[in-house]
Amino acid sequence: MKVRIGTDSTADIPRELCEQLDISVLPLTILWEDKEYRDGIDLRPEEFYQILDTAEKLPVSSQVAMSLYEELFEKAWQDGCTDLIQVTINSVGSGTYQAAVLSREQFFEQHPEAREQLTIHIIDSKTYSMAYGIPVVEGARMIKEGAAAAEVVAYIEDWIAHARPMFIPLDLKCVKKSGRISPTVAFVGDAIGLKPLITFEDGKAKIFSKSRGEQKALSMLLETCLQERRPGSSYALVYGNNEELRLRLREACAEKLDQPPMVEYPVGCIISINTGPNMIGLIYRT
Repeated sequence: MKVRIGTDSTADIPRELCEQLDISVLPLTILWEDKEYRDGIDLRPEEFYQILDTAEKLPVSSQVAMSLYEELFEKAWQDGCTDLIQVTINSVGSGTYQAAVLSREQFFEQHPEAREQLTIHIIDSKTYSMAYGIPVVEGARMIKEGAAAAEVVAYIEDWIAHARPMFIPLDLKCVKKSGRISPTVAFVGDAIGLKPLITFEDGKAKIFSKSRGEQKALSMLLETCLQERRPGSSYALVYGNNEELRLRLREACAEKLDQPPMVEYPVGCIISINTGPNMIGLIYRT
């Protein structure tokens, strides 16, 4: 039995973790000013934040190319893998999952003999960022320890079913442009210092609650996590270009939660198109 695991760049898994745990990552494409960038390869988050701060029109993203899936499946088969587990970005917001499924069908049509040799498990995360990155990381660790593919798939699907991403955009410029909230609501929110706490349910963005001011927003985020998070489970701290608030949230987590975050990471390019670079968040399991 030889099991591999992979995902796409919107999982926002830090590069060093991917290298350490042999997680393959396929990039989405970012389109901006008639140029194409491979997310996480040609463009890193910190560089992209500068683009978002000055762009009149938001960049857009495109799904993982089918050719990359074809190469991934071919390599797994040639390397003698028995199972490949691929976890994708939310199918509601991207065609990446559908591209993976179609690529799998085409691969087996071209290599019918591989059907009995390689099982390709494709999981729709129905969410974003480390809300599916965390179970991919944990799944990779399970594989290192000798877990069977079925056990890893079951773990990832269970984690995703209970995943809770919580993002707070600290200004609403990008949220307004992306259509996550209406221009009128964004204008009023900026005027009175309103900070929405945004999550995802059934693959769709939802304003979970609102507060005024950064400190109240941070307290709201942490209190929600305290109420919902499964004790002892891994969680992640996500940040953008607001270093001061990142440090304040880190200190609050150290004081209130039962363990440090599994990882602190800068929000990736694809997610920051929707939240803006001035953001903070926690991702955990309920």
